Amino acid sequence: MTYTGRIAQINISPGGVPKLAVVTAQVTAAGLDGDQQRDLKFHGGPDRALCLWSLEVIETLRAEGHSIGPGSAGENLTLAGLNWADLGPGRQIQLGEQVRVEITDYAPPCRTIMRWFSDRRYSRINQTHYPGSSRLYARVLRPGVLTTGDRAILAVEAAGG
Repeated sequence: MTYTGRIAQINISPGGVPKLAVVTAQVTAAGLDGDQQRDLKFHGGPDRALCLWSLEVIETLRAEGHSIGPGSAGENLTLAGLNWADLGPGRQIQLGEQVRVEITDYAPPCRTIMRWFSDRRYSRINQTHYPGSSRLYARVLRPGVLTTGDRAILAVEAAGG
């Protein structure tokens, strides 16, 4: 298991996808300053304040022939170097020096991202069908500022828990 990775890209948009890269962002309990969601029924809120995804999963998808890239699937933080299959609800990640998040759920894929899949099957990143490839929702436990390249450290669970 890899415990330490990095923030490969920080992504925001005025609503919709793709989200575009920014170098630094303020993280609040509501998510990233400057980021908006179009459909608040399915996106946003304290338990879905941030959407996280793996650069390695994106690279795997590209190798399969999909034209997806960081930010394309609407993730706020593209993380590199963590064993994505080990992440799931309840796990915590320290981001940079200040920010701490807790994963709350797997983010179900939405049809708005189908254009980046060669066969239009966006279910390719559904946790049920392809475990370890899903984006993740997270709540913000401790806000702060993030910068591209900051460390992402998976909190190690205590023995027996």
